[in-house]
Amino acid sequence: QVQLVESGGGLVQAGGSLRLSCAASGRTFSSYAMGWFHQAPGKEREFVAAIRWSGGNTNYADSVKGRFTISRDNAKNTVYLQMNSLKPEDTAVYYCAAPPRYTYFEGPGVYTFWGQGTQVTISS
Repeated sequence: QVQLVESGGGLVQAGGSLRLSCAASGRTFSSYAMGWFHQAPGKEREFVAAIRWSGGNTNYADSVKGRFTISRDNAKNTVYLQMNSLKPEDTAVYYCAAPPRYTYFEGPGVYTFWGQGTQVTISS
């Protein structure tokens, strides 16, 4: 079982930056790939980025490539999403999630554990 808690959301102007964090419980964090998703009002939840359990592979949605960076610190049981050059269309609730152990999806995939989400609002 993995419990996930996101933080770092907020209100920023377009062009600004935010760094989201996701803290995981348990001693097996290093065996889980991690992903970030977002859900805008009235829309379905969408894949944003993923990182392999070792941190050696990352994948991004086309909409965030070159602007967002996913990273992790296994010693701190934490995954991060650095978001730069933010746009109003990035406004959404952002969720971190984990698939089954030692499973990595380059895209949406099947994720087993989810955090409660953190709101990101970008003003124009």
